[in-house]
Amino acid sequence: MIIFNADLDNTLIYSKKHDIGRDKRCVEIYQDEEFCFMTSKSLGLLERINNKILFVPTTTRSVEQYNRISFGNIVPKYALVCNGGVLIEDGNEDDGWYRESLKLIASCEEELEKARKIMQEDIHRSFEVRFIKKLFIFTKSDKPEIMIMKLKENIDSDKLDIYRHGSKVYAVPKALSKGNAVLRLKNRLGADSLICAGDSYFDESMLMAAELSFAPEFMKIEKDNHVSVPADRIFSDEILSYIVENYL
Repeated sequence: MIIFNADLDNTLIYSKKHDIGRDKRCVEIYQDEEFCFMTSKSLGLLERINNKILFVPTTTRSVEQYNRISFGNIVPKYALVCNGGVLIEDGNEDDGWYRESLKLIASCEEELEKARKIMQEDIHRSFEVRFIKKLFIFTKSDKPEIMIMKLKENIDSDKLDIYRHGSKVYAVPKALSKGNAVLRLKNRLGADSLICAGDSYFDESMLMAAELSFAPEFMKIEKDNHVSVPADRIFSDEILSYIVENYL
């Protein structure tokens, strides 16, 4: 069995702010508006892949945010959400997986609380501080670089990773990496290999865990069997075309 673990935002799906051309399909409705899209080419390729390879969306999105997405005829049997801390199987959250995730990060409770307080007290914070499923912490800041500096000065870097994505700032236990999640699922299902695709440093650990990986050129991933996609290409079209051409 081959598993295809793919990040979602800016890997397979794109917000309305992102120009992917006119030939596209809406895959997410948010607040009664079309919010995210896939190219028609990518959706067609993904349907072909899904018939032969186990497609597992692997995202930092919450359960609620993931459930807004519809891939048309594709209904993934599994999805890894909350950065892999939650496993969805046949539309339902796997309680055993979630309890195991909480055990994996139990030693990080004190550091997560430190991070929460630093975020809460930051005068540049522009959004509420959210503790997602008691797994990781997220907020937004008008000056995220200042918040990140404070976090890195005060947090045990052996236990937590600090990520920035635009104005968003995350504090995530190292044990809650996407890399750990995809390997946990690989072992559970007895899969032979992983194909992984992602567009940000949230995804780096799962790219390193994969037998074949895809990322944009700017990420500079150094490993065997890695494909770097130039910035002038539509990432989803490129990675899905490669998989169809070489694996189906």
